[in-house]
Amino acid sequence: MNGYRALVLGASAGGVEALLHLLPRLDGLDLPILLVQHLPQDVPSHLAEIFATRLQRPVREAEDKEPLQPSTLYVAPPGYHLCVEADFSLSLSREAAVNFSRPSIDLLFESAAAVFGHQLIGALLTGANEDGAAGLRRIAERGGLTLVQDPQEAVCPAMPQAALKLFTPAHVLSLDAMADFLLRLE
Repeated sequence: MNGYRALVLGASAGGVEALLHLLPRLDGLDLPILLVQHLPQDVPSHLAEIFATRLQRPVREAEDKEPLQPSTLYVAPPGYHLCVEADFSLSLSREAAVNFSRPSIDLLFESAAAVFGHQLIGALLTGANEDGAAGLRRIAERGGLTLVQDPQEAVCPAMPQAALKLFTPAHVLSLDAMADFLLRLE
């Protein structure tokens, strides 16, 4: 896929609906997809099961030390930060919340940028806080491709707007246009 090796996604308020719209359109994408969706920390998550019933790709809640596999969606478990290690495996931690969030989109994006550099695609979707903006900027600084959901389309535009205030991403797109763009890269 034009040299890209992974896609990282971040979403918060309104994100489940946005992801249910976006992810099925990306079933043909062979990249591993790593997802942080803000959820309550003290409640079991059913996101992996929900997405697994709607996608034509393996979906699983990320596990510590798990190696990345192509065409697989990895969902951050509630209450754990999800990061990418130098050996292309995943790590989970219970370190302090970042931007009031654990898992933190920023930590996922920053760790993936350090590992994949220009071979990473990062997309920040709807959300009610600023988590993900700094991490997406870090992806851009490392030469990766950065996408932001159009704030006018987002259920909660604060997260996309925070990214736009911080730097100029490569593309600001509706979810449909984002899916089309990503599929055209392949």
